[in-house]
Amino acid sequence: MAVRTRREKSNFIVELDNPPVNAIGLAVRKGLHQALEKLKCHKDVSRVILIGKGDVFAAGGDLKEFDLPPVAPHLPDLIAQIEASEVPWIAVINGTALGAGCELILGCSYRIAVPNCQVGFPEVTFGVVPGCGGTQRLPRLIGIEDAIALISQGKPISSGKALAIGLIDMISEDPLATAIKLSDSTILNAKNICQMPSPRVTHGAIKVSGKSVSRNSDLVAPKKAIELVLKSADVPLAEGLKLERETFYELHSNEQARSLRHVIFAERKANSVQIPILDAESSDHVAVIGGGAMGSGIGYALLSAGYRVTVIESDSASSERASSNVLKLIDAGIKREYITQSDGLNYRARLRTSSDYAEIADASVAIEAVFEDMQVKKSVFAMMETSVADSAILASNTSYLDLNEIAGVVEDPSRVVGLHFFAPAHIMKLLEIVRGDATSQRALAAGFAIARRLRKVPVLAGVCDGFIGNRILSRYREAADSLLLDGALPWEVDQAMVNFGYPMGPYEAQDLSGLDIAYANRRRQDATRDPDRRYVSIADKMVENDRLGRKSGLGWYQYSASGQKQIDGRVEALILQESRREGVSRVEYSPNEIQQRLLSAMINEAADILQEGIAQSAADVDLVTIFGYGFPRWRGGLMHYADYVGIGKILTKLENLQEEDFVAWKPSQVLYQCVAENLNISDYRR
Repeated sequence: MAVRTRREKSNFIVELDNPPVNAIGLAVRKGLHQALEKLKCHKDVSRVILIGKGDVFAAGGDLKEFDLPPVAPHLPDLIAQIEASEVPWIAVINGTALGAGCELILGCSYRIAVPNCQVGFPEVTFGVVPGCGGTQRLPRLIGIEDAIALISQGKPISSGKALAIGLIDMISEDPLATAIKLSDSTILNAKNICQMPSPRVTHGAIKVSGKSVSRNSDLVAPKKAIELVLKSADVPLAEGLKLERETFYELHSNEQARSLRHVIFAERKANSVQIPILDAESSDHVAVIGGGAMGSGIGYALLSAGYRVTVIESDSASSERASSNVLKLIDAGIKREYITQSDGLNYRARLRTSSDYAEIADASVAIEAVFEDMQVKKSVFAMMETSVADSAILASNTSYLDLNEIAGVVEDPSRVVGLHFFAPAHIMKLLEIVRGDATSQRALAAGFAIARRLRKVPVLAGVCDGFIGNRILSRYREAADSLLLDGALPWEVDQAMVNFGYPMGPYEAQDLSGLDIAYANRRRQDATRDPDRRYVSIADKMVENDRLGRKSGLGWYQYSASGQKQIDGRVEALILQESRREGVSRVEYSPNEIQQRLLSAMINEAADILQEGIAQSAADVDLVTIFGYGFPRWRGGLMHYADYVGIGKILTKLENLQEEDFVAWKPSQVLYQCVAENLNISDYRR
């Protein structure tokens, strides 16, 4: 049964029991309806206590039902019945209460939570608004300003914060026992939200609204949610609830909501990949070889997941710098209140830095995170192999290089797996897990185990230059550079892609990462580059003119001491000079044309990646482009967007572009197959 009931003296206990997260689907709604009917037969009940089984109250509605017709009983009606009940309901929030779960507790007269649980309204992250009273009851309970902040951002808050703003009434280590012992007078004095006066629109609420709209300018749901919360000040509760429900259904079938749900399901699937687990005796000790920006970020991420971490560097001075790098991240985490002082002390206790490989003898996994140079990486792998146990997994953080060649220096290459972290490694959610020709299931299991423990999004990739993400990125940059040579300017390209939904365009992103990194990668490819493929040398000229990006103050933009970017006429002059040198007659490109060219280039490259089996599915490409490269989440990822536009339209665009450059714009056979078989690319299988 999804809902269980029992009597304890004068208390009627209603327990949600729908594992793993007590999602409020049809079975739970039916169970709540039956509980309300049973309650009518218990005339001597003094209170109803609503609780979730396990360590979750209810983590929201069942997303699997989102695309199905609504079926009675409906949660808004059940909440209204709870709210109108002559017997007061007490919500015992024994763990996470999100979305519909949080709306359910708003129907109760009193709310008691365990310490450190999470409560909130994440609906806008699914492209919808709360649909069961959240936008109307919450502002009446806590005020419009706090309600806008909580609903429009979609981020949960701790029980401590919830208590401070009045969302819950009490925190208790044993909330069920507290609810049972709660005095009758306390319960009688508690008012249902429907009895509370309409909230007032304050200056602070208007200010918070403006900030939220600005922060989520591309998203429809946060704007609609704010409108509904503000409406709570002007209309009766019943009218507000009706407007909210209408808005929920209006949004839930639109493209943004479908795209956001696609990402959620893709992420869940990625995290549920079944790989045989590691041997039970595997230790929690992980070694990181290299303590620079990437290595220290990986080290900090591992510490935050509870691992014991040893960072190895080449000498004592480098080891001290590595220690300083990780400690700075710990201090920054404390300063920003991501972790506590106690957490920081715990992290420091589990961290070691050294130049002695003997320190990692008992590590179960060793991750190489050194400079992107094949010979350097081979040397490190040779050292790792002789320093750790034969059972230890050897991982490389390489972002471009051939994992099979790296594994070739190891006696048993089945131990080798790629773990491509994205910078900054302790923040970015994506982890490409690269399977070499010899990589064992056990090595893959180690990668997925680390990803899950670090709460990252794991995507399995095959071996090629750049794997999934950086291979698509290389084509993106190549197509953008062609635009520069033929008529566009960097800031025009950047603005077009920001308008599409990227947080920044390709040239501002290069300035952030450093132009010398891509330059070094191009030099690595010189010997194998297709001589028939157009090569644009503008980016090379930038580096040769010491324009390395933000770190040098000069890149595609000029940067002030405070980091503000400005358009630099010298960059335009350099581009025009290159166009003249190449004999190019420059043309103007509209923002829409810039977007179409760059997106078509990436989609085409991704289609080839699917055909070659480098990516397992179109959804995996979506995850990589969203979590690693800033593709707008609300568009569902690169391949989901391709299906939305239509594969036929994209193929036609590529065929037209091929008239300009037969090599670079050659359409993928996958696109031809999808059009011939009337398939979405999401349905493509090798």
